[in-house]
Amino acid sequence: MIKDTHQTWFKEAKYGLFIHWGLYSILAGEYKGKTTPNIAEWILNHLDIPVQEYEKLANQFDPENFDAEAMVLQAKSWGMKYIVFTAKHHDGFAMFKSDCNRYNIVDATPFGRDVVAELQTACIKHGMKLGLYYSQAQDWDDPNGLREGTDNTLKDFDKYLDLKCIPQLKELLTKYGEIALLWFDTPLTMTESQSMRIVNTVKSIQPNCLISGRVGSNLGDYLTTGDNFIPLLPYNGDWEVPATLNETWGYKKSDTNWKDPKKILDLLLKINGRGGNYLLNVGPDCNGIVPQPSVDILNTVGTYVHQNADSIFATHALDFYPYDLSWTLFTAKDHKLFLHIVEPVWRYVIYNIASTIQKAYILESGENVPFLQHTTCEGDHSWEFYPPVGYVGKTNYVICVETVEKNISFQRLTHWDFHL
Repeated sequence: MIKDTHQTWFKEAKYGLFIHWGLYSILAGEYKGKTTPNIAEWILNHLDIPVQEYEKLANQFDPENFDAEAMVLQAKSWGMKYIVFTAKHHDGFAMFKSDCNRYNIVDATPFGRDVVAELQTACIKHGMKLGLYYSQAQDWDDPNGLREGTDNTLKDFDKYLDLKCIPQLKELLTKYGEIALLWFDTPLTMTESQSMRIVNTVKSIQPNCLISGRVGSNLGDYLTTGDNFIPLLPYNGDWEVPATLNETWGYKKSDTNWKDPKKILDLLLKINGRGGNYLLNVGPDCNGIVPQPSVDILNTVGTYVHQNADSIFATHALDFYPYDLSWTLFTAKDHKLFLHIVEPVWRYVIYNIASTIQKAYILESGENVPFLQHTTCEGDHSWEFYPPVGYVGKTNYVICVETVEKNISFQRLTHWDFHL
């Protein structure tokens, strides 16, 4: 089923910041001398920590120097257009003031501040869209919330929906102004009627609030891929890839397997070129500080994004191109094809392309790029570009090709055109 949000902001955003922050950041992936072999925010479940013991972490949670405005400004400096924050993860702890359940950051911690409220204030001030992650099915603190890997058959899940999930969703949708989207996750054994109840609750209060694809029963407004999953070909409709900079989502001090900035940038361009949004995660520590390696990576990527914004934002899916060109990644919008140069060669050639060039130039500077367009002796149409002197041997820049045709078209190939 093709998903269409019918919302321009989501279609054009292309790049968002996911923030996983909660009590699990205190443990940082370790409990009583054991390191969780998996993602940090699942430590309660994976190391089977007693709920009563885990709840005591709230007494230690006091990130006095947390600065919501600085975090929003940091996201803007990285080129992100929206933020999705973990209002409640699977551990059941709410990072907002909840009147229906005292297990929340205002009532249960010495910190006593409403993080969701502070983030929303900063987002409104700086023109950033705020979305909220809410674990609608798994709640390891509630006796009737679901939990992966355990027997949930004796739980009264509807009671959990009635007493905690639905009331908290209503709080989030009525106390914090406009919420751009609600990011649901791991529906597990939820029935279609239970998922629909959540959808109806959201839409009855904020009809324009988008619902992620993991609400269950294919009822979301857009497709959410698997974690860190990059599709080989474009999906039809609106979709998003949730992804990490290392191997975890919440803060885990032992996880230093950071992705290279070039890898992150390549993934952003591949996702955008196939029509999707890249929701890239950071996991602040217990003081609310984003790890420096995350900052360094996103600063590097952000520089490229700002310099070449026209080739990132409001782009749309490109028609499938059957060749793997090592030197470029494509993004596109009406009357424009963007060539993201990732490998230096003296001449850039694109075969089997049927569109007509009007002009070509370096996106960041406007400098003209010489080009040829011709038909080969085999009858294939091709483009050739010759980088200006100052760009010979360089990478990490964009050639913008403006075309007569609105949409870039590649020639349809016959079976003998495919070869190793």
